[in-house]
Amino acid sequence: MATVVLVTGGTGLVGKAIEYVIEHEPEGSRFGKRPGEKWIFAGSREADLRNPEETLKLFEKYQPTHVIHLAALVGGLFANRERKMTFLRDNMLINDNVLHTAHIKGIKKVISCLSTCVFPDKVDYPLTEEKIHLGPPHSSNFGYAHAKRMVDIQNHAYKEEFGCNFTSAIPTNVFGPHDNFDLKHAHVMPALIHKCYLSQKNNTPLKVMGDGSPLRQFIYSRDLAKLFIWQMREYESVEPVILSVDENDEISIRDLANSIVKVMNHPDKPEFENEVNDNGQDRKPASNAKLMSLIGSDFKFTPFEQALQETVTWFLQNYANARTGQSYT
Repeated sequence: MATVVLVTGGTGLVGKAIEYVIEHEPEGSRFGKRPGEKWIFAGSREADLRNPEETLKLFEKYQPTHVIHLAALVGGLFANRERKMTFLRDNMLINDNVLHTAHIKGIKKVISCLSTCVFPDKVDYPLTEEKIHLGPPHSSNFGYAHAKRMVDIQNHAYKEEFGCNFTSAIPTNVFGPHDNFDLKHAHVMPALIHKCYLSQKNNTPLKVMGDGSPLRQFIYSRDLAKLFIWQMREYESVEPVILSVDENDEISIRDLANSIVKVMNHPDKPEFENEVNDNGQDRKPASNAKLMSLIGSDFKFTPFEQALQETVTWFLQNYANARTGQSYT
């Protein structure tokens, strides 16, 4: 039987990266397209996954055997703070409809994309997969975080009651081509790239919220795409896997802003507004030990500077068509 992989959220950051990897890696290779495989990249225009009838119609249209579930209502720190109930309800509806439809249609495997925000606010670092449910998440995004946590609960429940092969991935901070660069709703890196562009264009100061001290692990979307493909083909446990660079590769927001200034040839240094309340969590390092023990030491991540350069180049070349509005993809 042919393998048909449906990627929900297929027109967004990670979906586009998976499409790129499938198209550009050698056919038949570990991450490339394989004979008999069909990949479907579905965006929100094709189906509103908050609606169970539209979700069912999407599955019936493509008859997938496997699903990589990326679709979500997403946003940066301030969007999550302002719209906690919307983020909770919309994401719970999306996830429940996708998993229930996958169950009733007999899908062989579903991988759902979570986020490190599912982890408790107060927890011993580094983050590891078994710590998800040890306490409440950070208050700034508890709506989104709880909706994503429930996916892990649902995966286990579907497996225990029905034997479904549902699992999940927990990426750290993803960036790359096709990101959402909207200044109000974007995550920190694409927002800073856009701010730097406008600062140069308008000859205005590059102002950065916070004091630049928080540390984050950034993973290039095309590296993450390979990890999703690996997980779909080679990973068979219900337990989630953190998909990330090493915990020692954290980068401060200050260093990130300076790197963006350098790559974009901005003549001035960024100005930090030093409002500590705008920082979010100080750090949340995640261990990729489980991932690397399974995928093997031969897997190499793209160097950060190269990945940042490729992202900025894509943004500049595609500015007219880059995402600047709020949506789920």
